[in-house]
Amino acid sequence: MTNIVVLIKQVPDTWSERKLTDGDYTLDREAADAVLDEINERAIEEALLIKEAQAKEGQDGEVTLLSAGPDRATDAIRKALSMGADKAVHINDPALHGSDAVQTAWTLAAALGQITFDNEEPADLIIAGNEATDGRVGAVPAIIAEYLGIPQLTQLRKLTVGDGTVTGERETDEGVFGLEASLPAIVSVTEKINEPRFPSFKGIMAAKKKEVLVYSLADLGVDPDTVGVANAGTTVTASTPKPPRTAGERIADEGDGGSKIAAYLVGQKII
Repeated sequence: MTNIVVLIKQVPDTWSERKLTDGDYTLDREAADAVLDEINERAIEEALLIKEAQAKEGQDGEVTLLSAGPDRATDAIRKALSMGADKAVHINDPALHGSDAVQTAWTLAAALGQITFDNEEPADLIIAGNEATDGRVGAVPAIIAEYLGIPQLTQLRKLTVGDGTVTGERETDEGVFGLEASLPAIVSVTEKINEPRFPSFKGIMAAKKKEVLVYSLADLGVDPDTVGVANAGTTVTASTPKPPRTAGERIADEGDGGSKIAAYLVGQKII
């Protein structure tokens, strides 16, 4: 049996107007529509593909979601469950507001230490997206690996699990590299890993009945004084709104349109 945990996050929709709060300069999550982060859908899909492939070989598997966020994060959790995950854990505590990547990873690691499966064993594999669209830090999986003392395979475009090991391919500017580690391990995946499935009506209805365990920091044994914006390792001291859009420059093509466009791009230091 392969026990898989998928880290998911509710983020402001990238098509919405996103901004920081005026007080502590944290992300104003009420100012924009909230959605399940797109890269998380691919992480969930990969977990489901692993489970389905092993089921064909007569092996059991279980997929648990893990998310930290406020009450409204339940919407993202339910959508993720409707894709086919078995259950979810929701860390919901006001003290987490404004936590940085290190604090978030510390809290998630504490939760991972408490999650068990039907076989009463901990997770064999933890899958995450390579980075969330609201922070773009891309470090949480690696920090969790450090806290838990397990291998990490990050930025994967391909993933295979079998015989107590996980292998993958990481694509960089220098080429494609093969990676391998023993389980348990944590991996992060890129947008090239797969195309996520759409939740079916049956899946949406089933998600309403699936178990969602809610943990506070006290439940996890995490000291509130170690997390939150007041205890973060980095502080935003000011922010400036992005400038309003200006009208574009129209170029009339009189036989020299290409040259004019090239000159404009050079002037803007685009080329």
